[in-house]
Amino acid sequence: MRFGVLGPLRIDGGQAPGPAKHRALLAALLLSAREQVPVERLMSVVWDDRPPASAESVLRVYVSALRKLVDGIRTVPGGYLLDVGRDDVDCHRFERLVTEARRLRAAGQVVEAAGGYTAALALWRGSALADVESSALRRAHGVPLEELRLTALEERIRLDLRLGRGAEVVGELRALVGAHPLRERAWVHLIEALHQAGRRSEALSAYQDARRTLVEELGLEPGTELTAAHQRVLSEDPPPVTAAGYPQAGWGFPADAAPPIGPGFAADGVPPVGRGFPADGVSLGGPGLWAPVDALPPDISDFAGRRAVLDWIARAVDENASAPVHLVLHGPPGCGKSAVAVHAATRLEPPDGRLYAVLGARPPSAVLEDLLRSLGCPDRAVPPVLDERVRLYRSMTARKRLLVVLDDAADEAQVRPLLPTGPGSVTLVTSRSSLAGLEAARAYELGVLGEDEAVALLGGVAGPERTAAEPEAALRIVRLCGHLPLALRIAGSRLARKPGWTLDHLAGRLSDERRRLDELSAGDLAVRGSLGLGYRGLPDPERRLLRELGALSAPDFAPWVFGADLEPLAEAGLLQSRGLDEAGQERYGWHDLTRLYAAERLRDEDGGPARVLAVRAGAILERTRQARESLLPAEPGTGRTEAHLPGHPALSLEGVPVQGHPGSSLPGYPGSGLETGWLRQEARWLSAERRFLVASVEDFFRAGLYEPAWRLAFYLVPLFELGAHHDDWHATTATGLDAARAAGHRHGEALLLRGLADLHRAEGRTEAAAAALRAAQPLVEGLELARVTLRLGLVEADTRAAERAFLRALRVFEEAGDRRGRADALRALGAARGDEGALVESLAAYQELGDPRGEAEALLDLARLHLAAGRHPQARDCAERRLKVNRRLGDRLPEAVAQLVLAEIAQAEGNQEAAAAAARAALETFTSYGDHRNAAQARSIRQATG
Repeated sequence: MRFGVLGPLRIDGGQAPGPAKHRALLAALLLSAREQVPVERLMSVVWDDRPPASAESVLRVYVSALRKLVDGIRTVPGGYLLDVGRDDVDCHRFERLVTEARRLRAAGQVVEAAGGYTAALALWRGSALADVESSALRRAHGVPLEELRLTALEERIRLDLRLGRGAEVVGELRALVGAHPLRERAWVHLIEALHQAGRRSEALSAYQDARRTLVEELGLEPGTELTAAHQRVLSEDPPPVTAAGYPQAGWGFPADAAPPIGPGFAADGVPPVGRGFPADGVSLGGPGLWAPVDALPPDISDFAGRRAVLDWIARAVDENASAPVHLVLHGPPGCGKSAVAVHAATRLEPPDGRLYAVLGARPPSAVLEDLLRSLGCPDRAVPPVLDERVRLYRSMTARKRLLVVLDDAADEAQVRPLLPTGPGSVTLVTSRSSLAGLEAARAYELGVLGEDEAVALLGGVAGPERTAAEPEAALRIVRLCGHLPLALRIAGSRLARKPGWTLDHLAGRLSDERRRLDELSAGDLAVRGSLGLGYRGLPDPERRLLRELGALSAPDFAPWVFGADLEPLAEAGLLQSRGLDEAGQERYGWHDLTRLYAAERLRDEDGGPARVLAVRAGAILERTRQARESLLPAEPGTGRTEAHLPGHPALSLEGVPVQGHPGSSLPGYPGSGLETGWLRQEARWLSAERRFLVASVEDFFRAGLYEPAWRLAFYLVPLFELGAHHDDWHATTATGLDAARAAGHRHGEALLLRGLADLHRAEGRTEAAAAALRAAQPLVEGLELARVTLRLGLVEADTRAAERAFLRALRVFEEAGDRRGRADALRALGAARGDEGALVESLAAYQELGDPRGEAEALLDLARLHLAAGRHPQARDCAERRLKVNRRLGDRLPEAVAQLVLAEIAQAEGNQEAAAAAARAALETFTSYGDHRNAAQARSIRQATG
């Protein structure tokens, strides 16, 4: 098992602890791996130097909880010790790799040393201890680690410069000096990299930027190293040029973009006469040489990140295209499409210039008038009608290699007349739509920023020293802004205008969802305004649909929820396609700020979400109930004792017709095919919709729809049990109980208390399960009381008392003809008594019900019974039959339980190799699902069998 603290706390192959103090405790042990950590230091770390009187006893509870997640925590005199290899913790591995790289550098192995530094720096996933809330740890460990990271980065860049890689590190160095403008060595490296790349003027400009920063911030002139770097640039001869007078590679285009070689250029990089320069050296605008136009707006000085899309654009431009290149950047409002386009365009220097136009709702004719004038066409020569303007524009661009940026395009028809025709010309279009109908165009979907990029953008606007001083608050702002560049820019601008505000203060203001869109406004920048442009451009039905979606808090959803086509909203950039889910449905998601905007419009225009949710509640509940029935046929007490496809007999999963069922004599019905596929598909549907349905429980409750809220929470219990989704189970049960009580529905409250008891039992908390069941008893009678009694038997420590509970429940089920209850009671009774006959009878009952999952549980109990009696062949037969059922249904967690029992059987038979293999397979699944109890058992068998 490996651990990470260079970023958010991570356990590879396991789950990081959730509570903040547990994370701080684990981080402290990891940072001192294989070293004793005194209790006093741990208390100081966990409670930030202010431990309460009960800290020591509480600390023991925290350690006990951590031991369920992490092996190797040992109690030693005066403290604790985490016995893991230091190389298994990324910060120690990072320090070792840096030390090794320095050794290689000292030995003159420059390439190997650079690779070593690169490997060390690749371990970082964000800021050290990013989600650990302990200023004591950050002071003692986080700050030194961050400093070593910067030093290692500078040392690696120094080696890259020795290897002639200056052009490759310019972008990285610009980001470095942006984040740490007072580090003189970073400025030295940037100047050297620019100079090495042949960008002498930029190197001189970088020195002026460095000097201005140092003088303004510190009142100091540049030091010796920085001054020497500047002098080297000043005294060096100009870079060599070709015979034609063009600089060598790295000067036609910036060295970190594309060299001016390809269509439209001669082999030496010079645009030949007739391809971009008029033959007589005269432009349409009058006499004189052709002056390449540059109509781009200024680049954004605090641009951050976006390396992937910038590289994608550079690769497209690098291609030796014999035709124009059309690139589309699309994404939701506020994701920074325009900023990326302008930033990318400023990095490219095509020989014939760069054009720029904002499209919006403008007709192509008006845009063409601007483009023609930019190309030198006199006012009186611009044709009056669209077709003639298109012909002139195409004629003027046919022999030029241009870069044209078309910002905020509405659709394909608006863009087509504006595309230049010169070979090798590049058109960069931004749009909320992917413009899928634009011929020969390549599209790139621009999402939100990564966490590091987002923090860098916020710091670039507000001031990097402010984000460095409050890193946790900066991350909160980033998350509350949903990593959206426009929102981050506004937040940074507000901070810049309010130097007395702390970042924590702004984060607090943004935390209120009702005010968040109001807070994200600065000058003429506003998230609400950006979203409003897209909303107002929709037809009435799509506007209404977006408002109705505002009733949902789910992060994604499928079209069935509203029975509507969501693609028009995706085309408008207000939704984003998430692709097909595991049930084969197209899913759509949206940015959290878009969700808030839609909810705001729903509240202001339609009065809020209650009516929308009330209309949709019936369909959501019925679809979920049907899926639940596939997992748990004939429960609770619906009178339906079979779940099978209409017109077909009930079958066991092994394909055996249930005796006495109408149609059971029909030959050839593929019970292991069609019916199994249906059951598996229903489970997949529930799994795919889990996040949506969990969110819907809370949505119904907040809207005052208490009946749908508690019913949906109850319907979801089998899904949570099957997939061990305990967090969702806890959350929906708590909300469901509140809803049932608010509705005064005693039976609903009892059903949810029964589900809560099942959850506590799955977690091994039998006393809590018994308490929930005792609370449910006075609320119900008859069959439901029998179900509660049955479960009380399952958590009863006294075997005889448990048997009496099972027998009481069994009598009630048999008298009422409840076949599902009878099957469950027989299985519980057989397992408690070790009664093979009762278990076999329960197996037959589940087969009659058409319940393969109940069948599988009975087979597992039989396998354990045979194993305990030493009947290993019978035990193996039952366990393998169980495994076969699980695999056909696609139930991975129950499949792992079967593998665990097979491992126990193989171990009992003395087949150590088979036992180890089965335990290994089971452990992998338990670990991925976070099932720590079964994982510990599987790990024990694997260790015992080698």
